[in-house]
Amino acid sequence: MTITALRQISSDRVTVVLEDGSEIKSSLGVVTDRRLFAGKELSEEELALLRRDSSRSLARDLALELISRRRMSRKEVREKLLKKGAGEDAADYSVSWLSEHGFLNDGSYAAAVARHYAAKGYGAGRVRSELQRRGVGREYWDEAVEQMPESDDRLDRFLTARLKDPEDREQIRKVSAALFRRGYSWEEIRSALRRHTDNIEED
Repeated sequence: MTITALRQISSDRVTVVLEDGSEIKSSLGVVTDRRLFAGKELSEEELALLRRDSSRSLARDLALELISRRRMSRKEVREKLLKKGAGEDAADYSVSWLSEHGFLNDGSYAAAVARHYAAKGYGAGRVRSELQRRGVGREYWDEAVEQMPESDDRLDRFLTARLKDPEDREQIRKVSAALFRRGYSWEEIRSALRRHTDNIEED
């Protein structure tokens, strides 16, 4: 198959036009690495490799653009690439490349998610739920949760703001349910309620 034209459509994007009229969207890096030029003959193997490398290069650049906007897990990046039309090979290659070069790290991402939700007043249960939703492997959950600051202060602030009457059973039930939804265990909630009651009695 002969290349009939190379059309540069941006600073780093090139369209490779083939003699049968088909086109391959590629990158300047791939075109340079493969020393492509109009008139060059490509074997079936070379054509297949060009398609593969072009797809991988474009998907990798898109992945870099995605993680420049916000941090993501490996699974999130892969799913975004597939949704945007990348093939499975290109998506897998991009995720592996980004991980190998330090752009993707599910361990540090899990820790960042834990810090974010702890700062918003959520407990370990909510963090684990978020990590699961974002596709972070379970092997990273415990370490991320262990790095969260102690929950006592967050619980105490919540109770001080929401529980005005520690004798009101309905109010206690509602506040406890709200804390459970925020990811705190019943044991943590009971301990916090005891502290809250003790503090009020001391006051």
